[in-house]
Amino acid sequence: MDEKNFIELEECPCCRGGGMLIHEGGWSVQVECMICGAHTVYLEYDNEEQKAEAERGVARLWNIGKVIKQDPGE
Repeated sequence: MDEKNFIELEECPCCRGGGMLIHEGGWSVQVECMICGAHTVYLEYDNEEQKAEAERGVARLWNIGKVIKQDPGE
C-alpha cells in the first residue's frame, strides 16, 4: 500500500475492536467496527479525489469517537 494513502484507524471507542473502511455501492464510505457494529455516518463521493477526502473524513470521525451505536432493544 502506498504510504501517502495509508489511513490509520484507532480502536473502536465502544468495544476496542478493529474498525474497517466500508464502501457502499461505489458512492459512499463509512468506518464500521467488526465486533460491535458501531459505525460513523456515511460520507458520499462522486470521484477519486472526493473518495480519498471522504475516507479521511470518516477516519477522522472514527478516531475522535463520533460513532453511532445501537444496543439490542433500541
